[in-house]
Amino acid sequence: MAAISIQQVHKHYKQLHALKGINFDIPEGSFFGLLGPNGAGKSTLINIMAGLAKATTGSISIKGHDVRKQWRQARQAMGVVPQELVYDPFFTIKELLRLQSGYFGLGRENEVWLDELLEILSLTDKANTNMFELSGGMKRRVLIGQALVHKPPVVVLDEPTAGVDIELRKMLWDFATQLHDKGHTIVLTTHYLEEAESLCDRIAILNDGEVVALDDKQALLARYPFRLLCLSLENHADIPAQLQDKVQSFEGNQLVLRLHRDHDTVNDVLESLRSAQINFVDLHTQEPGLEEVFISLTHKEVNS
Repeated sequence: MAAISIQQVHKHYKQLHALKGINFDIPEGSFFGLLGPNGAGKSTLINIMAGLAKATTGSISIKGHDVRKQWRQARQAMGVVPQELVYDPFFTIKELLRLQSGYFGLGRENEVWLDELLEILSLTDKANTNMFELSGGMKRRVLIGQALVHKPPVVVLDEPTAGVDIELRKMLWDFATQLHDKGHTIVLTTHYLEEAESLCDRIAILNDGEVVALDDKQALLARYPFRLLCLSLENHADIPAQLQDKVQSFEGNQLVLRLHRDHDTVNDVLESLRSAQINFVDLHTQEPGLEEVFISLTHKEVNS
């Protein structure tokens, strides 16, 4: 059984066709990256998963439960950490977790788990503090706690590190890794592609409401046909015309060329530089990362 099964999902908002036949499964136990530029359809898809929006056509099931026909079981199987800091400011942290626990039919028998969550998220000493008194980072931790009160097997993290400091970001990813190691399926959306590259084992990239890539991370990286040649030149110089279309960046004396694996050789590049009397003091090759793959598939910068 797939943790999440998305079957031919379309979503229309009047004239906007936000999702155009999204169709894939998220394997149980995977750490799955759902990536794409702003406006690609990621949040719309997550809202349909969570029952906050309805697909125009198609269906989504969570652990085999249709999100519309079996909404109670589907929501029981999934916890969502939203992108926005949505909370009631007049409750304490502990009160909010108890309320959230009650929504899933859990009572006092869940107190031990709530206390454990507070400890894991470093919120124990703030348990009786009202939400409006907390920093943005602390509020983010509470949202994670709310998503996990019912111990869902599937956890969706929608831009969880947006606007947080380095310490909290590291804590969040350590925590997500621990959840994954315990068997939870994790679905992550993020604009920090180095995080997705480090954490995810399978990735889907959306662009303009369509899936433009869906593969295991290593297979996706291997599909990118370029590698980078990084050179430190003796002096800033005019790049020969035959290399102009290969320049990825040129700042100061640091030149980065993008070479096609099948058509370009390092020796040919060096010969072109020598012919133009351009000397270099250092060079190395670099395998592309997820960011290069992302830009090549969407033709957009990461945060666009």
